[in-house]
Amino acid sequence: MGDLLQNETCGILTEKVPKGKRIVVKKGEPKLPPTGWRKYIWRAPIYLYRVGLGFLLGKRFLLLNHIGRKTGLPRQAVVEIARYDPEANVYYIASGFGKKSDWYRNLRAHPDVTIQVGNKKMHVHARMLSPKESAEEMARYVLAHPRAAMELAKIIGLELENPDDEDEWRTVGREYIPFVALEVIGEE
Repeated sequence: MGDLLQNETCGILTEKVPKGKRIVVKKGEPKLPPTGWRKYIWRAPIYLYRVGLGFLLGKRFLLLNHIGRKTGLPRQAVVEIARYDPEANVYYIASGFGKKSDWYRNLRAHPDVTIQVGNKKMHVHARMLSPKESAEEMARYVLAHPRAAMELAKIIGLELENPDDEDEWRTVGREYIPFVALEVIGEE
């Protein structure tokens, strides 16, 4: 993360970003993934896929079947599809809770996994995007889903000084929300 400034009046930390813009980070750091009972709420969509109702989530979400980096056991997460490139057959997803998300760390350790979009199951290779690539994907995501992007920023504890500024969103993608390209290598 870049240099932080402490705001004396409210105690909120702000990160210096290019061109004099600032992104306010509540509580000093973006929020961690949910724990306790909140974790079960976040995991509820997995059960829709398990009972064959994954199609109800449409083409905006996918079930990610991955391998635990420490245990080697199968794990699952439902994540939003930020973008699908039909020509390259690549799904782009974002780790809203940053590089601390378990599924993100698991993909770094074991990039060959399976996904399910609706009722379609596929084998994919996960490629972690660079900060620059993540910045560009974030800008695309905001253009396609502006309300969802604002809600995501709110959930993880980020406040943008100017939410209409594409450069601020690029900073969010570069610094806080890494993206992953899921390259389809076959279907089940």
